This record gives sequence, C-alpha cells and structure tokens, in this order.
Amino acid sequence: MDERVCALEAVLFALGEPVSLDDICVALGVAKPEAREVLGSLRQSYEENGRGIVIREVNGKHQLSTNPAYHDSVRKLVQTPQNRQLTAPQLETLAIIAYKQPTTKAAIEEIRGVNADHCVNKLLEYNLICERGRLDVPGKPIVFGTTDEFARHFGFGSLKDMPALPEVSLDEKEAELESPKD
Repeated sequence: MDERVCALEAVLFALGEPVSLDDICVALGVAKPEAREVLGSLRQSYEENGRGIVIREVNGKHQLSTNPAYHDSVRKLVQTPQNRQLTAPQLETLAIIAYKQPTTKAAIEEIRGVNADHCVNKLLEYNLICERGRLDVPGKPIVFGTTDEFARHFGFGSLKDMPALPEVSLDEKEAELESPKD
C-alpha cells in the first residue's frame, strides 16, 4: 500500500475527529489534488474490502467512522450513557437551532413558549451546538448553531442532508387548532 495512504490512515485514526483537506495537505506535505487522490484511494480500499470502518465526510471534513453495516455489533458493547440521552425538550430545541441557525435563545423561547436555558446549556455541554457570535443589536445576544458533532451524531454529511420541513399553511394550522379533539 502507498506510504501516503498509510500516513493518511494514521492521521485520521489518531485525530479521531473530522480533518479538513487543508490539514490533510499539511500532514502529508502534498497539494490538494494529491491529497484528494490519496483520500480517494483510502476510501476505495475500505469500500472494496468491506472493512469495518469507512471514511465519512462531515461538513467538508473527513474522518474514520464505523461502517454502518456493523453498528449493531458495536452497540452491543458501547452504550450511550443514560445522561447523554436527549430529552424531548432538548431535541425540540436542537431542531429549532438546526433549522433556524444562527438563532438566539430568545427566538428559541418564542417558538417553544418556555425558557430554553437548561436545554441550550445541555446541548452546549454535549457539543451538539456552539456559539456562533453575537447579533449587532442592543444587548448583543449570543447566536447559536450546530457543530460537526451534531452532523456526526445524526449521520448528516452536511446540513443539506437534513430532512426538509413540511410546508404548512396558516389556514391549515388555524383549522387544526380550531377543530375539536376526540
């Protein structure tokens, strides 16, 4: 196997997180076209041999990841700690941030109708969201967005892979609110 391919495999394994093409170029001491070629060779090697790991692209960065065909085998030994399970309010808050990003806590609270401090803090702790800056308005509120960990956790190559939101007209929503429940 080509020494550059082995070096790239070592870099991706050692870092354990998504690596940009620019960083791959630095690590291998090559230009982008050559880095893409080496990355393609390593990816192809894993795919052709049906290996237990694959190279995933996450927001334009590359990382080693478990082959989805073997997730069940891995799950038998590696369980997500119970305190890392996202609650319904946390998932709701995360969905709002994912689809509205960048967004403020006030905007999240307006949509949810309740205080979002705890949910936002937990999502920050789990590294699913991060601060993306501040709005240039009075009070300079923090704006939040999702992280690479969010994309990796939910299996998105990029935010473009998220499911589209259904179109709901105001008339449909009003009719739903007015109709009596059984």
